[in-house]
Amino acid sequence: MNDFEKLADLLFPDIDKTPADYEDIYPLRNLSEGAKVTRFAPSPTGYMHIGNLFSCLIDRLAAATEDSVFFLRIEDTDKKREVHDAIDKILSGLAAFGISPTEGATGKDSEKGAYGPYKQSLRKDIYQCFAKDLVKKGFAYPCFCTEEEISALREAQEKSGDNPGYYGKFAACRNLTLSEQEEKIKAGLPYTVRLRSDGDESRRIVVEDLIKGKIEMPENIQDIVLLKTDGIPTYHFAHAVDDHLMRTTHVVRGDEWISSLPVHIQLFKLLGYKAPKFAHISPIMKLDNGNKRKLSKRKDPEASVSFYAEQGYPADGVVEYLMTLANSNFEDWRKANPTLDKYAFPFSFKKMSTSGALFDILKLNDICKNIISLMSADTVYENTVNWAKDNDEELYNLFTKDEAFAKGILAIDRDVPKPRKDIVNWSGVKEYVSYFYNELFAPAYALPENINKEDAVKIIEAYKTSYDVNDEKDVWFNKIKELCEPLGFTPNVKEYKKTPELFKGHVGDVSTVIRVALTDRTNTPDLCSIMKLLGTQEIMKRFDSFTAAMKG
Repeated sequence: MNDFEKLADLLFPDIDKTPADYEDIYPLRNLSEGAKVTRFAPSPTGYMHIGNLFSCLIDRLAAATEDSVFFLRIEDTDKKREVHDAIDKILSGLAAFGISPTEGATGKDSEKGAYGPYKQSLRKDIYQCFAKDLVKKGFAYPCFCTEEEISALREAQEKSGDNPGYYGKFAACRNLTLSEQEEKIKAGLPYTVRLRSDGDESRRIVVEDLIKGKIEMPENIQDIVLLKTDGIPTYHFAHAVDDHLMRTTHVVRGDEWISSLPVHIQLFKLLGYKAPKFAHISPIMKLDNGNKRKLSKRKDPEASVSFYAEQGYPADGVVEYLMTLANSNFEDWRKANPTLDKYAFPFSFKKMSTSGALFDILKLNDICKNIISLMSADTVYENTVNWAKDNDEELYNLFTKDEAFAKGILAIDRDVPKPRKDIVNWSGVKEYVSYFYNELFAPAYALPENINKEDAVKIIEAYKTSYDVNDEKDVWFNKIKELCEPLGFTPNVKEYKKTPELFKGHVGDVSTVIRVALTDRTNTPDLCSIMKLLGTQEIMKRFDSFTAAMKG
């Protein structure tokens, strides 16, 4: 037994498995050609960022074929920063947007799949096994330097102009003898386990990134920490071990991790494994006073995934919007395939932006409007009630007090070839339906510019005598046209445009006055349907209030 092997047994006396044992426990997956294994691997240290959701969606899109695998791994090795309910929030966040991993964590203490545990905190023995193997091979060693000594080293390097870090001649524990190491271990000195880097800055790594293309960087020379003093691995080491054992084929992550590529490529090499393919996503950007910047957790409410739930954006709308950021050709594909499942879209890493897609809430709104316009009245009602239950008690009570009435409102102009697109999100429903409910209706009565109050009163008083709630739309509109000439208006819009000086206005102006009197709006869904739903008694009451306001 050589000194490296003796050191390994000294450091890890209770670890009796070998990497080969874990190769048997986690065998190669039985995948067809072209199938991918991707993972979403968040840390439970805070709320879900829209960038996290975007990255997760790319993982899901990449693993869209039938026997591909998309799993959820919880990287919870940083216990100091862990938020107690973060795992539940991650899972509920994914569920809210209809993203369901093939395998992985399903709850704080539950999971599915044969490649777990999927929480890194439960895989400590696995990491120590691989660390032990690296020590045996001379690729890792214990470091007894204290935090104070590391800080002093950094300060000295800054003064001398040397590159900062623990490497080469600055790695004080790198070349300790076995007897020196044994003495310190037996004395109970705390230690980390560091990589003994074989890197050379004059050599370069080359990675063909699936999004960025060819990336060349100097090799890593730092003796990075693999295991912390408590035996828990760093992110760098844990992810390399896990991605190999879980048989990850594609690692999708933010491009802030590009700087870590030399370390990660080196770790896979020293572990003796082929590195997965990497796809580094550019951050989602935002225009701020004409300048592009990253979407900020601190400055931008839309950066948090919770924003979309609070505002009541339909989950499908948010996901489809993110898909337009992923591949710009998604919009054309969706127009050509309006009824296909979104995951049937032929996603391509090569069509992703290398500089960062620009977040556009107006475009998000347009997509959500379109999606909601194609929903049934029942679906819009259910979604609105579910949202309002937790977010708007008044709207919830109004809608659930008379479900048929609420659904009747939402059904107007919906099941038609070109449905209206008034509703952006569930929080906008209240304003959309407000004129149907006296509890919400507070009219200001803004008339069209060419209509004075006196003529408005005459129109309403004349119309009151002819309105019949049983009239179908053609009869209903003909009655409005019949009002025109006696009041100085023309029932013919073309005639008015030809000789406007001869008339006070046209039939559209007359119907607008009626619309304003009943809804306080100049643009609404079908007015005939609105009036049928309001009923004669309410209509007459509103007409009286309107004329009183005009005369007052």
